[in-house]
Amino acid sequence: MFVTDAHGQETAPSVEGGHGAEAPADAGHAAGTEVPAEGHGEAGFPPFDSSTFPSQILWIAITFGLFYLFLKKVIMPRLSGILEVRETRIAGDIEQANKMKSDADAAVAAYEQALAEARANANVIGQKARDDGKAEVEAARKSVEASLEAKLADAEARVAKIKDAAMQDVGSIAEETAAAIVSALGGKSAKTDVASAVKSVRS
Repeated sequence: MFVTDAHGQETAPSVEGGHGAEAPADAGHAAGTEVPAEGHGEAGFPPFDSSTFPSQILWIAITFGLFYLFLKKVIMPRLSGILEVRETRIAGDIEQANKMKSDADAAVAAYEQALAEARANANVIGQKARDDGKAEVEAARKSVEASLEAKLADAEARVAKIKDAAMQDVGSIAEETAAAIVSALGGKSAKTDVASAVKSVRS
């Protein structure tokens, strides 16, 4: 297309000048509009062109340097900050967990100590209750025994008194009976003799 337009521009003045002669066939070549023939002067893929290796190496070094600075100034500080925050958080969590474990251990120890004290107090209270019960029972038993002994002594005194009274009555009756028997037999006896005889029989 470019070749055709250029060729038309080159041949137009010849027609206007009235010469009627056509422009030479290689006029377009003289104007620098010819198309190079295939297979001649073609450039290869630029990255594979050995003439561009120095500039490519330079740009690679510049890009790597910029990327390294970006990593060092931006990425690495952020990563370090994130890691430090996580490490601090993990350390805080571990410390809190250890504190909670210590509190739990202390609570368990206090509970076990309180349970042991409660058991000891229960044993002491139970033993005291048993001792108090035994003391009360013993006191009640002694009181009943004392009351029974007093009643028994009183009863024995009464029996002894009644026995003495009865024996006195028996003696008088015996004396009167003996005197009557002696009188009935026709004998005469003194009252003192009858009393002595009855007393000797009673003893």
